[in-house]
Amino acid sequence: MAGGSDDDRAGRRTPPLPWTVRVQLAALALAHRPDGSIRRLIVSLGDLKSGASTRPDASGVRSADVTIDASRGLWARVFSPSLADAATDAPVPVIVYFHGGGFVLFSAASRPYDAFCRRLCRELRAVVMSVNYRLAPEHRFPAAYDDGVAALRYLDANPLPADVVTVPVDLSSCFLAGDSAGGNITHHVVQRWASMSATSPAASLRVAGAVLIQPFFGGEERTGAEVALDRVSALSVAGTDHYWREFLPEGAIRDHEAARVCGDGVELAEAFPPAMVVVGGFDLLKDWQARYVEALRGKGKPVRVVEYPDAVHGFHAFPELADSGKLVEEMKLFVKEHRSKRAV
Repeated sequence: MAGGSDDDRAGRRTPPLPWTVRVQLAALALAHRPDGSIRRLIVSLGDLKSGASTRPDASGVRSADVTIDASRGLWARVFSPSLADAATDAPVPVIVYFHGGGFVLFSAASRPYDAFCRRLCRELRAVVMSVNYRLAPEHRFPAAYDDGVAALRYLDANPLPADVVTVPVDLSSCFLAGDSAGGNITHHVVQRWASMSATSPAASLRVAGAVLIQPFFGGEERTGAEVALDRVSALSVAGTDHYWREFLPEGAIRDHEAARVCGDGVELAEAFPPAMVVVGGFDLLKDWQARYVEALRGKGKPVRVVEYPDAVHGFHAFPELADSGKLVEEMKLFVKEHRSKRAV
């Protein structure tokens, strides 16, 4: 797996994007000040929400919001394919999804995430639970990770709403997935669950795999990609630094265990599942993602790397991009390969 290319470092390339995507990325960039801090009014105006509906949409997907823990305002949006679309009555896998946004922005109801999870539900024929974890800076590390584990415990112990989930569900084929900060959350929640499973084997929920889409990792040093690709799209080094300051414990540096998930000191549970790591060629975080892959392989963990040379950070959220469709197909193959054999 390569880091930043010579062309990237020389600054001779720009990502090939349609004007519609460029406009949206420019608006997101405008929501950040030069120092990386967030213009929250602009973000709130641009973060349009989609509602859930138990009535199937045009593709047969139903959705509903479920409360996981009212005391901390934790909830999730559940998407289910239609029973009428089933070729058989075999149980379907479950995907627990964590949205991106630097631990600070967006929600499970944000339109791009609602649309992407519907797409996963439809194309992968899976029940999808999109977790609306608590955001920083009001809720710093480890709140998002705690919420992720709570979502898995809820899923393990509670039936999903019968008026939405009309298909049988296979909890032994549960996959965690997330993009950017959600990819970071995916790693840490998988690690926690795998560690807990070793001491509490009674849980029926089995994490069969993890999909990390351009995961948000980092450290104090500046990588070649961070230098070469700063502000190539909506993501900037100043912005990522700001996100870490908002999320990590006050006074912590970026070499904190939540951010720097690479090197010999990384702990991985024996039951850590197969992983799929998605990397974009124009993502300034790609060198950290490469180091993460090296860390997994160094611990003997199976990992599949999927690279899109022309992809910017967050490309998956734009269905008009060909790479977004290719990613969904890759996720479909990954789930098919690693789901429980007894449910196939």
